[in-house]
Amino acid sequence: MTQDSRSSAVPAMPDELRADVRLLGELLGTVLTESGGADLLADVEALRALTIEAYQSDEDSLAKAEELVESFSPERAAEVARAFTCYFHLVNLAEEYHRVRTLRGRDSSAPGAMLPAVDTIPGAISQLRGEVGEAETLARLARLEFRPVLTAHPTEARRRAVSAAIRRISENLVLLDDPRANDAERAEIRRALLAAIDVMWRTAPVRTEKPSPLDEVRTAMSVFDTTLFEQIPLIYRALDAALQPETTGTVPPKAPAFVRLGSWIGGDRDGNPNVTAKITREAAIIAAEHVLLGLEKHTLRIGRELTLDASTTPPSRELLDLRERHRDLSEDLTGTVEERSPGEPHRQVLLVMAARVRATRERNADLAYPDPEEFLADLRTVQTSLASAGDVRSAYGELQDLIWQVETFGFHLAELEVRQHSQVHRETLEEIDRLGIDGALSDRSREVLETYRILGRIQRRFGPKASRRYIVSFTQEAADIAAVYRLAELAAGGSKPPVIDAVPLFETFEDLHNSVDILTAALEQPAVQARLAATGRKIEVMLGYSDSSKDVGPVSATLALYDAQARIAEWARVNDLELTLFHGRGGALGRGGGPANRAVLAQPPHSVDGRFKLTEQGEVIFARYGDKAIATRHIDQVGAATLMSSAPSNEQRNAGAAERFAQVAETMDRVSRERFYDLVRADGFPQWFASVTPLEEVGLLALGSRPAKRGLSVNSLEDLRAIPWVFSWTQARINLTGWFGLGSALAAVGDVETLHAAYREWPLLRTMLDNVEMSLSKADERIARRYLALGDRDDLAELVLEEMRLTREWVLRTTQHTRPLESSRVLGRAVQLRSPYVDALSLIQLRALKRLRAGASEAEVPELRQLLLLSVNGVAAGLQNTG
Repeated sequence: MTQDSRSSAVPAMPDELRADVRLLGELLGTVLTESGGADLLADVEALRALTIEAYQSDEDSLAKAEELVESFSPERAAEVARAFTCYFHLVNLAEEYHRVRTLRGRDSSAPGAMLPAVDTIPGAISQLRGEVGEAETLARLARLEFRPVLTAHPTEARRRAVSAAIRRISENLVLLDDPRANDAERAEIRRALLAAIDVMWRTAPVRTEKPSPLDEVRTAMSVFDTTLFEQIPLIYRALDAALQPETTGTVPPKAPAFVRLGSWIGGDRDGNPNVTAKITREAAIIAAEHVLLGLEKHTLRIGRELTLDASTTPPSRELLDLRERHRDLSEDLTGTVEERSPGEPHRQVLLVMAARVRATRERNADLAYPDPEEFLADLRTVQTSLASAGDVRSAYGELQDLIWQVETFGFHLAELEVRQHSQVHRETLEEIDRLGIDGALSDRSREVLETYRILGRIQRRFGPKASRRYIVSFTQEAADIAAVYRLAELAAGGSKPPVIDAVPLFETFEDLHNSVDILTAALEQPAVQARLAATGRKIEVMLGYSDSSKDVGPVSATLALYDAQARIAEWARVNDLELTLFHGRGGALGRGGGPANRAVLAQPPHSVDGRFKLTEQGEVIFARYGDKAIATRHIDQVGAATLMSSAPSNEQRNAGAAERFAQVAETMDRVSRERFYDLVRADGFPQWFASVTPLEEVGLLALGSRPAKRGLSVNSLEDLRAIPWVFSWTQARINLTGWFGLGSALAAVGDVETLHAAYREWPLLRTMLDNVEMSLSKADERIARRYLALGDRDDLAELVLEEMRLTREWVLRTTQHTRPLESSRVLGRAVQLRSPYVDALSLIQLRALKRLRAGASEAEVPELRQLLLLSVNGVAAGLQNTG
């Protein structure tokens, strides 16, 4: 697509969204004028006008924009960068609110005769009924599992203080949208908006210190508190209403509690020395505190409202027995409750149960529940008593919501998973074998052993479900699994070791290729056999997307992951195992990101089977779960895709396409990998990569508690983490990790008709190319060329630009689109409207990078780095992608 066609390709913005963007932009202009004077606003507007002209067609305007940026003083350049960053935050929240507005509009529309869309759980159920029948559909629904695992990968570039200001602005935008607001109320809302935007502008956008792992835990808890705890039962309720529309809330529910949260935050110690055994214990306690507070509050509220007299709602014998057991636990507590609620046995029991949940949180052994299962049993006793007495609305209304919350979150909220590198385990065992368990072990080895002891303590307090999965990074042989169980035994020192499910993580291309052989050997281990016997032959295997992509490029990695899943699924079938594949997908496309529901439907037959588990990383957590309506839609879509993935029609489509286009896949794999190797294995590539992207400076950002590297310098890409690898290419407006090698691969296939047929019929290729279209739409050859010029390697620069042009050409030929994202109006509009503003920040970043690369004086370096970090923050906000 030529530059000339860009402006005409932008889809029209909805009137409501345009009004919101215009209002927020005007208010930001007011704040800028009040803070920095009319000159600041004039400079911002001048740069904005030039980059818009340049984006539409005028290359000269880009040069003029570059000149304008160069003319700014360091202070003015920083102010302009902050202004554009604030603008992006405002546009992002306006678009998010418009999405919520649209979703709520759909929900409130009058019901018609149309069947629910297939990308909803009710729609998936409707289609499954036609394929496998009613009984099998309900059986599959009962087995449905969606397990999002929150991780602390540092891909959220903005500060929590900025996020808080954005949330206040968003809340006021909602109030302004209320047609019932009068003129005085609207004036007050506008004043509050200005005040919140002023706070956002005056808040330093870049963290000065890295967050601790416990800071990251608390940040994730905000999503639970504001969204998930309240919303999850509403999702189940909506599903139940679809299954039994006339009777939901008055009969036992058919909707299962199919969501289970996991977390690596505070448990993932692979390459992060800041995560210790003490941190892991604290993380578990913080999470439990949040969920127990929520359960106590809801139990207490329901109990207070359940003012049912025994004469109208007689208690069951089981409920009276439960009340007697409460009296045995505490005469004083039950006496006080009965005195305040005479003749109301259901209320009495629930109020004591609320007190017992509080006692569990406060560790009062006399009253505390030993585990959530006993609490659930008591809730069901109350429910059955209410139903048998005829009060089915109380039985299956809010009380059922509470039961769903306990089933979903337990007393631990999210299963805290531990991750450690296999090499650390090997070296710890070598040290123990040499020095003995009581010898002078290194601090790291003692910490490894202490981690197992902490797992035991967490399990004794919150139950084995709170923390039993142990992820082994870079699993390369069966001995890496055996090491986990042996270390657990050694740490226990003769006592009972914690319950452990060792989960192999296959990350590199070679490890993916060898995965089935490694798993077969692992089955022979007694510890593995014992766990299979205890779990009903359930097994979990994790696949890493980021390192495999960095290893062989995005195309070969995608194909290798598909092949590994197919082979592992067949291995599990042969060995009579219930397999859960855990997808280590990132937020960015270069780390396996993209729409999760489409990715599920593109998986090999039998590799999902109603169970989908994935990592939710960085900014993706807040994008998917920060708003109630968006979280509901996301969970509904993924749940539907998880059900539909094993529908006969979907499995046949994937299997048939993989067979039909096997030769296409072989060619794409071979050619794309060769092309990728031409780049990353070129002499001096690591140093060149560091010079043409802000790699070093990204490492200075206080994004998260994890170091950016695994200990070595940029002389080796092997030890560079996937986050800065992706983040750096994204900042340079190249997005290489999402597409490099694909153009050569498609050109090698050559037959456009065959390629278009593959795009139309092969879900894996369609998902890949749709994601690449997004990646290409956020890349910009004009800006990329300026970054690549920072390195003294014209050969590598031209290789990248040539592959970018080739990929754009062949992706559009294959999809038969005239421009990237042509079939995605909303996303296409968002990307194209942002791009000129991102260009402005990229030019500011380039100014700082050029001076740093040219050898700035020691006095200049801090100022230039600060400017660069401000621009990094802004580009991340504008592209809505980090790592």
